[in-house]
Amino acid sequence: MLEIRDLVCGYGQVTALKGLTIDVRDGQLVALVGANGAGKSTTLRAISGLVSPRSGAIRFAGRDIAGAEPRRILAAGIAHCPEGRRVFPQMTVAENLAMGAYLRRDRAAVAADLDRIYGEFPRLAERRDQAAGTLSGGEQQMLAIGRALMGGPKLVLFDEPSLGLAPNIVERMFAVIGAIRDAGTTVLLVEQNAFAALELCDYAYLLETGRTVREGTGRALIADPHVRDAYLGG
Repeated sequence: MLEIRDLVCGYGQVTALKGLTIDVRDGQLVALVGANGAGKSTTLRAISGLVSPRSGAIRFAGRDIAGAEPRRILAAGIAHCPEGRRVFPQMTVAENLAMGAYLRRDRAAVAADLDRIYGEFPRLAERRDQAAGTLSGGEQQMLAIGRALMGGPKLVLFDEPSLGLAPNIVERMFAVIGAIRDAGTTVLLVEQNAFAALELCDYAYLLETGRTVREGTGRALIADPHVRDAYLGG
């Protein structure tokens, strides 16, 4: 579904990705793990059009999307759930969810998706007329996930979904992300909690200084001595 080949990206004089190559197959949950500054979030930003590659290829469903505008990438079926949630604080829960579907014209399907999201996140249904900025951190993360799903994506990019959340909410977030994969939507996950990400994923890549240095199933990376010593606490 998604192919990245020899991707080079950066900000000003800083090169964040130095020839990254990864594959995400249809229906998989793929995790990117590594230390801060390894290039994980930059990878997602390049896929969703927020950073223009200096070189390399990004292909989605066989189409070249490297350097495309974010609107075109969203329309192609890629949704980005960013780090820090970034809901529209002055808008209501319902208005935030509607924004996720603004490119869609299949109104009956949009209404069905909205019902499913309210069923998955009853707190959002209870607070549908409440300003998003007044929600708790966990509720805002639920809203950010719901807003991404309202686009009817084929691929969802999750950037640090557990960041700043209480442990019981984190467990809920990972269960929801697993359920999204199980329902048939492909997921690319960037997550600071490397152990949880590796336990959940079908396949994973370890990034260091903008390059892939290890790849394999989650279980294989959990068993890898380098990964265990450097990222999982030995």
